[in-house]
Amino acid sequence: MSSRLLHPDEYELASRSSLDSEGTFNLDDDDFESQVPPSSRFGRHRASWISRLFSSLPGYSRVKTNHRPIFARQSRRTYLRRCTPPPPLLLHPRRVPHHIRPRDLQKSTQKSTAPGRGNPHEQKVFIAASLYDRDGELARGQWGAQLLELIEFLGAGNVYVSIYENDSGEEGRAALRELEQRILSDKSIVFEEHLDLKTIPTVTIPGGENRVKRIEYLAQVRNKALKPLTENPDIRYDKILYLNDILFDPVDALQLLFSTNVDEHGFAQYRAACAVDFDNPFKFYDTYATRDLQGYSMGLPFFPWFSNAGNGDSRNDVLQGRDAVRVRSCWGGMVAFDAKFFQTAPSSPGVTPVRFRSGPDLFWEASECCLIHADIQDPQTDVEAITDTGVYMNPYVRVAYDARTLRWLGVTRRFERLYSHIHNIGNHLVGLPWYNPRRDEGVGQSVQETVWVSDTSAEGGGSFQVVDRTAGNDGYCGRRGLQVIVEERKPGQKGYESIPVPS
Repeated sequence: MSSRLLHPDEYELASRSSLDSEGTFNLDDDDFESQVPPSSRFGRHRASWISRLFSSLPGYSRVKTNHRPIFARQSRRTYLRRCTPPPPLLLHPRRVPHHIRPRDLQKSTQKSTAPGRGNPHEQKVFIAASLYDRDGELARGQWGAQLLELIEFLGAGNVYVSIYENDSGEEGRAALRELEQRILSDKSIVFEEHLDLKTIPTVTIPGGENRVKRIEYLAQVRNKALKPLTENPDIRYDKILYLNDILFDPVDALQLLFSTNVDEHGFAQYRAACAVDFDNPFKFYDTYATRDLQGYSMGLPFFPWFSNAGNGDSRNDVLQGRDAVRVRSCWGGMVAFDAKFFQTAPSSPGVTPVRFRSGPDLFWEASECCLIHADIQDPQTDVEAITDTGVYMNPYVRVAYDARTLRWLGVTRRFERLYSHIHNIGNHLVGLPWYNPRRDEGVGQSVQETVWVSDTSAEGGGSFQVVDRTAGNDGYCGRRGLQVIVEERKPGQKGYESIPVPS
């Protein structure tokens, strides 16, 4: 059985792939990105039309299933050949700022065997991962091998590895312990037989039952991989690299860390920099956590991914070939952060470092992977005037959730610019991006929001009410909905369920 069983937005409590929550684009399912507004001109017919379009693409399954390809084992030569970025379509040459030399790191890793050869400034990197590895295929397979190679490129003395894993069973535990012995850097490798849900905050849903929000669970588990930062506050890091259970080229990880938005002195400048992840050779995966520069949700999930809503800055950055596409949030399976936001600065002892979290409202959901970006940005008071947030997506760093997809990415990216006009037309036909009433809220503004107000004495346990309140920093991340963890699962049952939104 494959360790990569489900899409991230189909997280399973006891049979999950990893702790991703960044959704997949499926117009036939009840996900955020699949809800066609009732006022939509074509309504369900448009969803069916675009679903049929994607069903014709390689690797796309109209109905989500539990089958995922097992990570294929391959020779080192084959791996490097398929992971080396191919030249772009000649009619559309790559346009990257002249001071970026993206192949310098690749050359340095090939010409030398010295540890740390991919870390020219000897920066300190904290690598974090939250895994579910029931059969041990991640730790024993390519994921583990790629992690070890990345540590060698960075230099073991410059790296701290923190992996948290729970509920994976004996085989998962054994594989993780084997990997632990091979990691030569400082490390914290934690395996928890069972995570007690009673330790996680609950919410009261209509009917009076206390349940664990799915996003709250995911946030709590992601934070467990960051725990060494709190336990060792005196150790300072330059970058944090958070990894999902993705296939990646370790050299690409170096590019993300050190060659995204490089300044004139050769240092990468970002609050966060994200890879781009794919679950088939054409389809961008991370629609739930990604928002463009003005907070709009995604267009159709193929190149150039973003719609032209508002100023269309993110879309334009992609089409101009930038290595730092300006966005408000992203994830993409692999994210590099400026570590200062996650550590207490000696000069600011009262400032609390950021951690993953869920939103406060009951029927307003946002990915913890979007909220973390909202919390590391400067407060935005005029959303329409945003020109840069310090959060970037790097389209030249691509990862995949199976070997076949990664193998094909080098082919499909050669002619992906031909998609742009079709993408634009498709967005208009489907009505993307969907409307978000909180997208343009500025931090500190007085706003009116429709929120669920609990009332145990009322029929239905409460009601939606329009309330006056002060806008926060994360309205652009959210959508109407609520998913909770299933604590006692029956055979074949998902690890979470959606609570119907009251009318």
